[in-house]
Amino acid sequence: MSASKKKFRLKVPNTYLLIFSLLVLIAALTWIIPGGKYERMILNGREVVVPNSFKYVDSHPQGIFDLFISPLKGFVEAALIIGFVLIVGGAFNVLAKTDAINSFINKLAKAYKTSKLLQNLFIPVLLLMFSLGGATFGMNEEIIPFVLIIVPICLALGYDSIVGVAIPLIGAHIGFASAFLNPFNVGIAQGIAEVSLFSGIGYRMICWALSTFVAILFLLWYVNRLKKNPRISPMYDEDEIRRKNEHFDVVYNNDNHFSIRHKAVLITFVLSLVLLVVGVVEFHWYIEEIAGMFFIMGIVVGIIGGLKSDDLIKAFVDGAKDLVGTALIIALARATLVLSRDANIIDTILYGLSPYIESSSPIFASQKMFIVQAIINFFVHSGSGQAALTMPIMAPLSDLAGVTRQTAILAFQFGEYTNIIIPTSAVTMGALSMARVPWDKWAKWVLPLMIVLFILGFILLIPPNLFGWH
Repeated sequence: MSASKKKFRLKVPNTYLLIFSLLVLIAALTWIIPGGKYERMILNGREVVVPNSFKYVDSHPQGIFDLFISPLKGFVEAALIIGFVLIVGGAFNVLAKTDAINSFINKLAKAYKTSKLLQNLFIPVLLLMFSLGGATFGMNEEIIPFVLIIVPICLALGYDSIVGVAIPLIGAHIGFASAFLNPFNVGIAQGIAEVSLFSGIGYRMICWALSTFVAILFLLWYVNRLKKNPRISPMYDEDEIRRKNEHFDVVYNNDNHFSIRHKAVLITFVLSLVLLVVGVVEFHWYIEEIAGMFFIMGIVVGIIGGLKSDDLIKAFVDGAKDLVGTALIIALARATLVLSRDANIIDTILYGLSPYIESSSPIFASQKMFIVQAIINFFVHSGSGQAALTMPIMAPLSDLAGVTRQTAILAFQFGEYTNIIIPTSAVTMGALSMARVPWDKWAKWVLPLMIVLFILGFILLIPPNLFGWH
């Protein structure tokens, strides 16, 4: 082969251009897909869809002007998440300025180098914890602060930024999609489908355990290959520059003193995370309360860490400033929902997909439900929002198809596996942006896991149809 010939490589556009291209596509579809609406009613304090109430309505095709103002609307509708990200970014930059995290990473890296037990358990234990969070109290937006901690630790330990973001992102989403006690998807879906709250927990725990096990195996398989050849990492070049700039390349030889002040800062940080879990589980905290807690944490750790008031404020502002790009990505991701909703096409898509669920076999019918829910999840990736939209339709459809409502709820849950990869999820795109991992590299890397998860979902939907899961 001639040396002058260059190997062809498909160049994927950057994340901003990718999501905006998706916006253009959705805007174009609003001119093709007719408008439609289901009637709504209030059930158990929540607005739900009335089955068999669909009717076509005037569509509102989204023009050029609508396309270009949709990011601003997305910014407004995602304001809580965006504000949360900026506050967390500021608080964590204050934490970083105390030098407690760097000292801890140095200490952890040295212990990791000599401890086989730590090497073997680091990834499985962390991913299991995030998965458990998703399965119980619906951990989702809460993963964002952890990305800022786990990515640097993984870089220091010789992994890559892909592993750093995969641990919290895949862990929490796997737990969410196979949850057994999550009130935001299982609880709401069971309430709408008139199924006893949190019933069927035994089989759901099996589904959660198998899904989490598959995710851990996938990550360990990748890590073992990464150790043999670091260049297989999609982020190899970027991570090498980052290690050099942030001094991860000399972490094992760094003799930074892990002082009492450093320990006090980290204890405060850990207590804040404990408070986060207690607040979410016991007091039903949401983004506002969690953001307020991190705001307070940033001030407290700055004081304990010995930062002067001017330095503390500057660190907070700089940390928030660094995540403006992440805020824009979140706004663009939410704009996809804005365009679809304003055009009145979401209900039409649901109505159009419903007939495809019918099947001569309950097994195939439930598997089709899984696929339909995965498609709907591309547009509506809120667990509670999707439950309110689809379960009033899927519950009676499951009765007609011979699928138990409990199984229909499980198919709805599995549809949320796609949150790991879809570019319309504000949390996924925000986490990737904070980890500095482009979506196209992430999607290519995680695609094999998605295929395995879909196969696993199809398999796990078979037993409930065989033993009549009620």
